[in-house]
Amino acid sequence: MPFLMTHFYPGGTQEQYKIILDAVHPDGRLPVGQLSSAAGPCEGGWLISAVWESREAFETFVVGRLIPALSGVTGGFTAAPEEHLAELTLYQTA
Repeated sequence: MPFLMTHFYPGGTQEQYKIILDAVHPDGRLPVGQLSSAAGPCEGGWLISAVWESREAFETFVVGRLIPALSGVTGGFTAAPEEHLAELTLYQTA
């Protein structure tokens, strides 16, 4: 079942996001199991959303790639995000 992840970083900026993106996706491609990714500025900070094939694919990414990639990164987001997770009952693409 598709799985949605959103992260909101209060006060976050595009520059901070670029640092994180380069660390987590050094080849510029989505990792295995990630169906889509979107990010941008919003009122009060920076919002990131990603749709995954499943919760398991998301959790595998977090443990195997996200956490290791962020260790030692400087200049990125300085605080943990406000996170929202959801099993999707609808996921449409064009």
